[in-house]
Amino acid sequence: MTLAETSPRKVRTLSRQQTVFVGLVCAVIVIALAEIAIGPVPLSLSEMIDTVTGQADPMPTAIVTQIRAPRMVLGLGVGLSLAMCGAVLQGLLRNPLADPGLIGISGGASAAVVIVIVLGDLFIGELPAALRPYLLPVAAFFGALLVTALILGLSKKNGEMSVGRLILVGVAINSIAGAGIGFLTYISTDTQLRDLTFWSMGSLAKSGWLAVLISVAIMAVSSLALLRFTRALDLFQLGERAAFHSGLDVMRIKFTACGICALAVGAGVSIAGPIGFIGLVAPHIARMLVGGAHRALLPASALTGAVLLLGADLIVRNVAPPQELPIGLATSLIGGPFFLYLLLRTGKL
Repeated sequence: MTLAETSPRKVRTLSRQQTVFVGLVCAVIVIALAEIAIGPVPLSLSEMIDTVTGQADPMPTAIVTQIRAPRMVLGLGVGLSLAMCGAVLQGLLRNPLADPGLIGISGGASAAVVIVIVLGDLFIGELPAALRPYLLPVAAFFGALLVTALILGLSKKNGEMSVGRLILVGVAINSIAGAGIGFLTYISTDTQLRDLTFWSMGSLAKSGWLAVLISVAIMAVSSLALLRFTRALDLFQLGERAAFHSGLDVMRIKFTACGICALAVGAGVSIAGPIGFIGLVAPHIARMLVGGAHRALLPASALTGAVLLLGADLIVRNVAPPQELPIGLATSLIGGPFFLYLLLRTGKL
């Protein structure tokens, strides 16, 4: 086959990917603006522009700067990082059903956050006030990291990591974490119980700027770090042995990538709660759009995850105003049927 015969196909492929990325970026921008504009108090485009330039009335300014903008930024960061972590884990484990929730990372982060909420009074009093906003993100990160290390350690057999064992260990860890969360919920006070109930279903509501900026900064840095693994993830699709013979340190890459995913998931869970299925659904949608090469798949998954989460938040905020449904209900309603579809498609069910 000559170069002239192959060039048009390459041009069409690149053009299609570029079109997809432009479309995803536009979708993120549109839904982010809708997240700020649509609500119990609707805002026009001119009012949003006046808010940015400092010429708006006090009420629209407060709505945008104190309520909707931090919520939008948080949704953008959480959706982006969960989706990218899901794509990395699916590539790393060569399993289309892998995501941070299914293998236990979210469960570990959630358990750590619940421990801090219920038992935090035992040690928070000794912390300086300046450090208290960092407590939940730090606890969630270490909970996710501890569970990740435990899962990776228990998944090794004869010096090699078994994907099947990893999934089973993740399910077991999720069960143990769920039991611990249930016990702590049982002994919690009424105030703690209300916080736990709302947090456990996922929400972007309690998102002040300080906590949002800390969490989103961690998620952004982690997501950028994951982009370094695109070539390794492509080689992993050929099998771990082939990746090893290509010069990759397979175990180091697995531990490093999973550790970064634990950091990103921990930061998201600490403030938004355990939002499920974004890390599972978004990579599959992105794979349909741009193919399986991880250089395009990871950023496409991130943008898709941001669109899905911001869209879900927009729905739960406006479906029954002034009440607000937990965002986890919307993502589970979308992700549950999609998960069953994947099980049927891959022959796992």
